[in-house]
Amino acid sequence: MLLTFSLCLIHAIKTGVGTVLQLMAGIAFGLLLELATIRQLNAYRYGAFTVMVFDVPLVIGVAWGCLIYSVRTFTRALSVPEWARPVIDALLVLTVDLSMDAIAIRLGMWDWGKGLQFQYFGVPWANFWAWSWVVFSFSAGLRLLSYRPGWMSTWLAPLGAMVIGVLGVMASNELITNWVPRVLYESTVAGLFIMMIGLVIVLRPRLAHAPDPLAGQVALIQHTFFLTAGLVSGILTQIPILLVVSVLMFAIALIVYHSTDLRRILAVTLRHQ
Repeated sequence: MLLTFSLCLIHAIKTGVGTVLQLMAGIAFGLLLELATIRQLNAYRYGAFTVMVFDVPLVIGVAWGCLIYSVRTFTRALSVPEWARPVIDALLVLTVDLSMDAIAIRLGMWDWGKGLQFQYFGVPWANFWAWSWVVFSFSAGLRLLSYRPGWMSTWLAPLGAMVIGVLGVMASNELITNWVPRVLYESTVAGLFIMMIGLVIVLRPRLAHAPDPLAGQVALIQHTFFLTAGLVSGILTQIPILLVVSVLMFAIALIVYHSTDLRRILAVTLRHQ
């Protein structure tokens, strides 16, 4: 995460003060949403990390901020309506969690308290909806408040996005825990994701211009770390299906973020042959 944060911070500094504030707001939002969710739901707890902000590791806030910041640099390059970008942001970040979360709980980073056989390799299905909603809420709030450029959007949009994001997360938590019957968790989460993926398929996003490489760098750092940790610890060799999922998510990241580079490499290779 130190490497990831360094990449994002250097990128933000080069871009301007507004983007630095957006990155820092994302990190603060990550800490606030975790603190709020732990107290609202009491559904999980973190292990012992070096630097803690109450009962949330500082690195978790950094991870949220960097993931949201980096993926937004990619979706800005897509030829889709502005309102659709937060949905794509959410789906892209979710590909990280599908492999990360099940490995992280086995490394002692956090604990859902349900056992390692519960639902998705020990991770509640509702967590994946929460992940997508976290990213969507902050991204949508930031894009909405930054619609008109100026000093107010530069300084106030990051703060407003934090407020919108935290309120959105808490509302989603309330919906999941008190309004959706437990027996309908899986079908509800599946239905929501089918709608989101269907929206993306209908929009058929294309690159309007070359995307910033930052999103691909951050995603690959995350996938490489957890894939390596899972293999070295023996977690992925003990759960072959999770290994398949991790490799698949890694491949998706390569295809999505580096498809242009891969096509160029393939073309050069074929020419030499």
